[in-house]
Amino acid sequence: MLWLFYPETLMLLLPALILALYASYKVRSTYAKYLQVPTQRRVTAAQVAEEILTRAGVSGVRIEGTPRTLGDHYDPRTKSLRLSAPNSYSVAAVGVAAHEAGHAIQHAQGYAPLAVRSAVVPVANFGSQLAFPLFFIGLIFRSEPLLNAGIILFSAAVLFTLITLPVEFNASRRAVAALQQSGLVTQEELGGVKEVLSAAALTYVAAAAMAALQLLSMLLIARRR
Repeated sequence: MLWLFYPETLMLLLPALILALYASYKVRSTYAKYLQVPTQRRVTAAQVAEEILTRAGVSGVRIEGTPRTLGDHYDPRTKSLRLSAPNSYSVAAVGVAAHEAGHAIQHAQGYAPLAVRSAVVPVANFGSQLAFPLFFIGLIFRSEPLLNAGIILFSAAVLFTLITLPVEFNASRRAVAALQQSGLVTQEELGGVKEVLSAAALTYVAAAAMAALQLLSMLLIARRR
């Protein structure tokens, strides 16, 4: 973290840090709350995902479990939709399953932001690992090329967090529309689904804000040096 070496950057990053902590608390508390609220239809999360995909005309997607709480995700490389609570028929599990089904539909329909995000993933992962070491080495040896290399690499990670926002928001909109149209949840339960997905979306907003402010800190430090 930059503020460990440059405490003055803490004031710049503090709002994002607070937002990140709040987002983490909000998503976990909201998910835990609605994990205890069963849906009237008693349709499991896995069944909901399968129903939504079938209605959308999407086939070939494997629905699997994952042991990690809130580790739900869709992997476009293997067309695998992984759910942390596949056998739960709670509002939280159903809402998250519908969201991940939304990602699978995005993939099947060639949703452009998802394709761009998938293409950026290798560069973003590489950049996030090497950016700070290169940047700090550049600071130590006063090497402008290394400083610039660190900034450029971290910019790829920032780009990934920004592209993620429309992808996640769109998947949530698809999830809410699909649940409403299919009648898999009641209107009251749909309100709970929206709360869960809104809380999850806040974590992506916080991640993007933190990444963008870290990049700004790097630019300010490099300019000062």
